[in-house]
Amino acid sequence: MTVIENLSPRSLRAPESGIVEVVNYARGREGLIPLWVGEGDLPTPEFIASAASQALLRGETFYTWQRGIPELRAALSRYYARRFRATLPAEHFYVVGSGMQAITLAIQALVSPGDDMVYLTPAWPNFAAAAELSGANPIAVTLDFTGGRWQVDLNRVESAITPKTRVLFINTPSNPTGWTASREDLANLLAIARRHNLWIMADEIYALYHYAGGHHASNRAPSFLDVMEEGDKVVFVNSFSKNWSMTGWRVGWIVAPPEMGQVLENLIQYSTSGVPQFLQQGAIVALDEGDAFLQANIDKATKNRDVLCDALIATNRVETLKPDGALYAFLKIDGVTDSRRAAIDIVDRTNVGLAPGTAFGPGGALFMRACFLRDPQQIAEAADRLARYIAAR
Repeated sequence: MTVIENLSPRSLRAPESGIVEVVNYARGREGLIPLWVGEGDLPTPEFIASAASQALLRGETFYTWQRGIPELRAALSRYYARRFRATLPAEHFYVVGSGMQAITLAIQALVSPGDDMVYLTPAWPNFAAAAELSGANPIAVTLDFTGGRWQVDLNRVESAITPKTRVLFINTPSNPTGWTASREDLANLLAIARRHNLWIMADEIYALYHYAGGHHASNRAPSFLDVMEEGDKVVFVNSFSKNWSMTGWRVGWIVAPPEMGQVLENLIQYSTSGVPQFLQQGAIVALDEGDAFLQANIDKATKNRDVLCDALIATNRVETLKPDGALYAFLKIDGVTDSRRAAIDIVDRTNVGLAPGTAFGPGGALFMRACFLRDPQQIAEAADRLARYIAAR
């Protein structure tokens, strides 16, 4: 038998990333404008990095609290009070090694092998892959795409639920579509979960990247925190990556009922045994002192969204509307029937890197994703290159 034939079937089911495939094809090309991955172009700001480096030099390099150091959990509580007007004591927060690990551990806590997890698609492919690797069955419910806008069909969601269903996974604002649930959508999804005794796993990582008008005291998207009541079965997963340019730090968090605390601590113990304490010190500063930097990121994303989408919509050959949230334009270009092949062609002809919609599951195959949290001059140049490419097709 070959080495591969001796590996576990579960490990062999882990799919290759359709995004990374294109990145590897063109990585390092001179003059490339990379819009394919979901991150900004700025490094972590100095005041956050300095807090971590100072903690490192102080010797904060030992084993630490597996649920997160108390100071960071308290900072997360303050952040939710300020941004979401939610009263959540520190016992609700669990610090983990990235938003991806938050998703993985939450799935492990909520589903058993053979259970179903219903999620909305097109979606970041890691949601479904994490469920499959845990032995669960990801069940895709496709969002409707009409007139350039995405919407959820609540009847379709409820029809996908079976006796095996344990979780509704809801990512809003959505990667890659930008679909942003209204407060009414969230209340209806929560009502479905209540009727069927399901957990909701809420990925609200892009909640502050919201372009469709104010909500409460800040311009954030509606949250399940706005509609849930005590006793509702909702777990939130999140990350420091997008807000404070900390993608490479791999620090995230889970918001969950305190009753789950020992279970989540055990899962952390048997995966990473905790997040390095010096990194957590930087995360505290991000939460407590990072509002101005975060707002600058939001302002840049807002302007870039308009520049990129206006240029492409003006070609009259791109079906999309400006997204209500998140960091992505999800583009349906006339004549594109194979977005994977188109992504390679666009790299070769324009030196702009896009993610193919084939990477995002059912409903995404005809689309291309572009992340617009980059230098405005790069976004303007990318918009011009793409518009000329589209016009010449």
